[in-house]
This record gives sequence, structure tokens and C-alpha cells, in this order.
Amino acid sequence: MGLLSFVSKAFAARIAQKTKSWSMNPVETQDRVFKYLIKTARDTAFGQDHRFRSISNYEEFKIHVPVRDYEGLKPYIDRMIAGENDVLWKGKPLYLSKTSGTTSGVKYIPITKESIPNHIGSTRNALLSYIHETGNADFLNGKLIFISGSPALDTSKQIPIGRLSGIVNHHVPAYLKRNQLPSFETNCIEDWENKIDAIVNETLPQDMSFISGIPPWVQMYFDKLSERTGKKIKDIFPNFNLFVYGGVNYEPYRNKLEQSIGKKVDSIELYPTSEGFIAYQDSQKDKSLLLLLDTGIFYEFIPAAEFFNPNPKRISIKDVEPGINYVLILNTNAGLWAYNLGDTIKFVSKNPYKFLITGRIKHFISAFGEHVIAEEVERALAEASMEQHAEIVEFTVAPEVTPKEGLPYHEWFIEFHKKPGDIDKFQKILDASMQRQNTYYHDLITGHILQPLKLRILEKDTFINYMRSEGKLGGQNKVPRLSNDREIADKLNLRVQ
Repeated sequence: MGLLSFVSKAFAARIAQKTKSWSMNPVETQDRVFKYLIKTARDTAFGQDHRFRSISNYEEFKIHVPVRDYEGLKPYIDRMIAGENDVLWKGKPLYLSKTSGTTSGVKYIPITKESIPNHIGSTRNALLSYIHETGNADFLNGKLIFISGSPALDTSKQIPIGRLSGIVNHHVPAYLKRNQLPSFETNCIEDWENKIDAIVNETLPQDMSFISGIPPWVQMYFDKLSERTGKKIKDIFPNFNLFVYGGVNYEPYRNKLEQSIGKKVDSIELYPTSEGFIAYQDSQKDKSLLLLLDTGIFYEFIPAAEFFNPNPKRISIKDVEPGINYVLILNTNAGLWAYNLGDTIKFVSKNPYKFLITGRIKHFISAFGEHVIAEEVERALAEASMEQHAEIVEFTVAPEVTPKEGLPYHEWFIEFHKKPGDIDKFQKILDASMQRQNTYYHDLITGHILQPLKLRILEKDTFINYMRSEGKLGGQNKVPRLSNDREIADKLNLRVQ
């Protein structure tokens, strides 16, 4: 056992005890975070505009601070970018995390001195939680790779700007730096395909034990390794035993990734966003994520079914219930207030508070009131893939409202690594699963308003080529699972086999 892995076990026990302490007192922990946030920001421009000095509890906060998305906070963020102090949070941010927006184009999310430990420490604690539960710390003795965006920062403005993964790269602890790959120079390569080739060159001779990244881009890395060597990943890196991921649901990619690896490896799901590190998987015994209640984020929740109502209910952690789909709202020590993250979650436990990510409030299909969400689509695909021994590269779903003939339908675009043994059966399993999960979809099918879904099989590398054409190949970019329009679908239809 190496020194690092030995020391980590003692540290892991300390962190596990601390986690247990705050998770057993969730309401008190969140109340403490709430008071700290309001007190610290009361004399900022935002705090003065929203009467923070008169706010003493959450009910008063809801009266003074409406829910906003990025566009709603953008006037304040523009003032920060221009160099103004004490706008959303005391002082100036350390960084602005550059990320893709929706209606606003590029978003610039503040990261402050107080919030950067949330991003760094939460990743560390996820690994320590794994070590404490499993006793496995050997991965720390090998080489660690983080397949991420460039760490290069734009320092031409008053506040350095970069991708979240690049900013975090500057704060990786020294004890991990010595084992970290790829090199800084390789990590700074902007062209994704050239970067993957360079990462392959650097890592092939190494003893890789830990690999982290978004599943589809890690798969691309694995494919390049296998093309170069003709071997499975387990034979290239015999000591590789831990895969850490985030950004998308792992399940649709699991079969193909494990087939590429050639064995099962432990995996840890993280839930990092530029806005804050929300949660991580704290046990190998279940796939739910532990909500981080003590890292400087006060959470609010809006039932997804009410979100588009004029006056939707806003609740704190003490009032959430398992089984209900909630839109996640953040208040952070980076100065985001009543901020609609856009993600939806569903709690599976309140002791401690653990949940599953169910999708995006803007990524759904409800052309006829069915409100199909990502969780349902991903579960249906997992069921069909398991039964038909299929392996998925990537997929997306959209409605076809005005077909040339027949009733409307949902159109599933799937790129397979390994096609199902029976395509028709695969399609029927998908539709049966969707009807079983979503009663509205079932009623539309049985009421002859929709016809059963249609499967479109895409050519090899369709999604890579699509993301390249959109300038979103690699890094932290993801293909939307669901669209309520035909923007993506019409482009993909040109590549149907």
C-alpha cells in the first residue's frame, strides 16, 4: 500500500463522520447556510435591492426575491464583468465560469473565494466516501486522468474567465498533481479530436488507475486506445478500477463502456455545475446522490408540475417528499439568488436526503400534454437494451407533430454500437415501457391521438459529426436527450440509415 492510499483512509473516516453529522441535521444545517448567505450579502447591490436587512427567515426571502434564470440575473453579472465590487456577493469573483446558455448564448457564472472550496472539496469528499465504504484506495497510487475542458484562462478582462473544469484544474491538490494526466500543454489543446489523440499518446505508456469524464467523451477516448492497440482497456491499463463521471446518466452508455473496458469497474457519479457542486454518489450500494447541504448552497424546490404556473409553490428541504419531480433552485456563496438551475430531481430518501436526476425542465416532450421527461426515456432505453443486448452510442428524442401520413408520433434517433437482435421488438419494448411509465402517453396512444414511437437508426459517428457542426464537440458538452421541437431531429434525419 502506498503512503497516499494509507493516509487517505484515515482522512476518509474523518470526512465520513463529518458528513454523517450534518446529514443527520439537515434542516438545521440549511437554516445555518441560509442565515450566513443573507448576512454576508446584505450590503451588496443585490442585497440592498431586495431588502436583505429586513429578511429574517425563508418566508420573507420568498416575498422579496423572485425566482430567476440566468437572463434575470444578467444585469447584475454584467456589472461584475465591468469591474464593479459588491454586486451579487461581497468583493469580486475569483473567476467567471464560461458555459453554454439557452436564450442568452454564453453564460458567465461567478466563482468566489467562498465557493471554490465547494467545487474542489466536494470532488475530494466523493472519493473519500468511496474509500471509506469500500476500503479501496489503491487507485491513488496509479495515474489519474481527468478528461475535461482546457485549463487555459482568458485574463484579458478584470476577472479571469474559463471553463469550470479548467478552473478546477488550477486547484487540484498538490498530492494528486504528481499523478495527474494529461499534461497542462495537452489539456490546453482546443480541438477535441487532436486533444484525444494527444491524451492517448501520453497515457498509453502509463499505469492508469482512475479515469474521470463525461461518458460519451470517455468512450471516444477508449475507442481511440483500442484502435491504436487492438486491446480492451483492462489489458492496456490492468490497474484501472475506478470510473468517475457526471453530466449525463451513465446507464445508456454502461454496456458499451464496460464492453470496451472488458470488465466491470466501480463508478462514482458526481453532480458538478458551474453554479455549484450539488451532490455525489456516496455509496456503491445504490445509485442515488447525496444532496450537499453544508457547502454554502441553500436549496429551494418547485414541483415540476407547477413550475409554469403563475405562482408555483417554493419550498425548502424540510418540506420535500420522495417521488415528486422538483425543479432545483439555488442560492449560493457565489452570489446566485433564487437561481433556476433548470434541472429536475426526484428524492428517494429523506434520511439522508438523496435523489436521482430526472432531466431538465426545458428538455421534455409535451406536444400533446404528455410531458415525457428524460428519466422515462432513459429507463425505457435501458430496459430495451438489456433485453435485446444492444449497446448505445448516443440518442435523442423529438415529436413529429405533422407527419406526411398517419397520426403524430415520438421519433427516437439512436446510434448503436451494437444493434438489437430484433429491431421491431426493441421498438415495441421502448413504447411499452413509455406507456407503463407515463399515463398521459399511454392515454394518447390508446386514444389514437398518437401512434407508437418510431425508431430511426443513425449512421456511425452521426452524433460526433452533429456536435462538431455545432461547435460543441467534446469537453463538457452534451447532446440534449429530449426536444419539444424539430431543430435537432431535422438535422439528424439526413443521417438515418
